[in-house]
Amino acid sequence: MTQIGGVQLWGLGVTLQLILAAALHQGLATVAPTTVPTTAAPHKDPGRPDRGDYEVKSSNGTVCLRASMGLQLNVTFSSLSQNKTVQGVLNLQPNKTRTSGSCDPDSASLRLITDADKTSLNFSFTLNTTSNKYHLSEVSLSADWPDMKDAVLAHNNSLDYLRGSLGFSYMCREEQTLKVTQNFSINTFQVQLQPFGLSGNQFGAAEECQLDEDDMLIPIIVGAALAGLVLIVLFAYLIGRKRSHAGYQTI
Repeated sequence: MTQIGGVQLWGLGVTLQLILAAALHQGLATVAPTTVPTTAAPHKDPGRPDRGDYEVKSSNGTVCLRASMGLQLNVTFSSLSQNKTVQGVLNLQPNKTRTSGSCDPDSASLRLITDADKTSLNFSFTLNTTSNKYHLSEVSLSADWPDMKDAVLAHNNSLDYLRGSLGFSYMCREEQTLKVTQNFSINTFQVQLQPFGLSGNQFGAAEECQLDEDDMLIPIIVGAALAGLVLIVLFAYLIGRKRSHAGYQTI
């Protein structure tokens, strides 16, 4: 009877293990999957912007302001999806941008509007009629991007960028960053513009920016240094050869 009892107890233990395993498996199978909260992807660098050609015409239909440039906007704003302050980067797409503006004897403006991004960007240029020099004096931005908690308004009327001479165009191939306000700046690429003194709707002779001049100066400096090094080596070789010949004596 003891042996039978032992067999019965062993069988009961196995049965209990199978029941517990089945119950555990069923419990795991019926547990609802945990929902992981999703966070919107951060605002990534959209890459280099396309270069656009923009024109402003006067009342008689002639082009009074021309600009060819790629523009990238850097805006700090409060994000709806992330519930924090982020920096957004937006490339202006020339084929989706409307152009307007105005031209006066000593002032000119260029306004760029993108309906898809609800962005309006305005450049104002001022001409000093005494020195015949012009510069970008004012920039304003109105932006209401989809992830913005509130629309962003930025304005600065005391700037001094993109300086040129009357009748000449301003050119800068290198990337520049124009800081407008603490929360807004513009990256410019391959800029050529002329807000005053256009002749025949064409750019005047280009005045290059300091960045381009520095970029051209570096190869010249390197070339001059290499040429100087070659001359030093050649001079040292000639001196050494002369001394070696002076060491010989006639028998």
